[in-house]
Amino acid sequence: MNNVEDITFGSSGLDRSAALRGTEKANASKGDSVLFVWRGKILMNLENQPSLAKFEFPHPLCKDADQIFLGTENNQNYIAFDISQWEPAVRDQPDPNLFFDPTEQRHPRLDKKYAFCELRGQMLNLSKREAELCAIAKGLIHWNTLQNYCSNCGSLLKKALSGWQKNCDNCGASHFPRTDPVVIMLITKGNKVLLGRSLNWPQKMYSLLAGFVEPGETIEGAVRREVMEESGIQVGKVSYLASQPWVFPNSLMLGCHGEAQTEEIIIDRNEIEDARWVGKSELLDIFAGLNKSIFPARKGSIANFLLEKWLSDRLYY
Repeated sequence: MNNVEDITFGSSGLDRSAALRGTEKANASKGDSVLFVWRGKILMNLENQPSLAKFEFPHPLCKDADQIFLGTENNQNYIAFDISQWEPAVRDQPDPNLFFDPTEQRHPRLDKKYAFCELRGQMLNLSKREAELCAIAKGLIHWNTLQNYCSNCGSLLKKALSGWQKNCDNCGASHFPRTDPVVIMLITKGNKVLLGRSLNWPQKMYSLLAGFVEPGETIEGAVRREVMEESGIQVGKVSYLASQPWVFPNSLMLGCHGEAQTEEIIIDRNEIEDARWVGKSELLDIFAGLNKSIFPARKGSIANFLLEKWLSDRLYY
């Protein structure tokens, strides 16, 4: 498939400068470009056309905040600062039970045009470079927040390599950021595609089936197993198409095309709420907003990307 890295969060060619991690050169210094993260949300500039809010170091919000080295450009660093210790007013607290949090949090020391926003709601407003920076920052900060104790001996860990590693002084174990491989599959039979929905998704939203790759399993095997478990559909030939970093919280989505050998759907209600075959002409109307019986996956997701490629007959070129 051509132009696969045009997908949201695809590589922008950022120089991640791994050799600088853990050195003084990876610490924020005057003139470096900094971005701020609050409990997984990214600080955006919402004035006119929304964009990633970037500031020069030093900045007042950097004080006492954990920093993560992201990479370099033109001899200057990109640094993410986690200010999750800040507590907004109670009325501005997000609802942790929502699939997508629409609330915005504004810090009292910043202009009102700046707000912390859910990345899924802003990803289409970002340039390729901004999207890659946000994906690294969100993923690494999430891992650093959760990975506090050694899984080998239970001792407290120390941050190393500018946020890209944690070490245990007690047993000597080193820990690295976690990325979970997930297969997401465009399953077709003739002119139809298989769509499904999970119970906690927004009303009427349908997407491609997906699931985690298990230990000792190939990508192709995971595609066939997950589709069978969730929908009862047998899959034959499987082809890899594209990938997408999906830091919600730490997945790498492996997009595949699978050719269905059967049509009868037998849903496992423990896995998904519903599944259905949708014809190409019907899906074209759904994407165009002419048919509102269901809604497709969010723009910017690999599911939406693959479906658009299929609708335009551009899966393999």
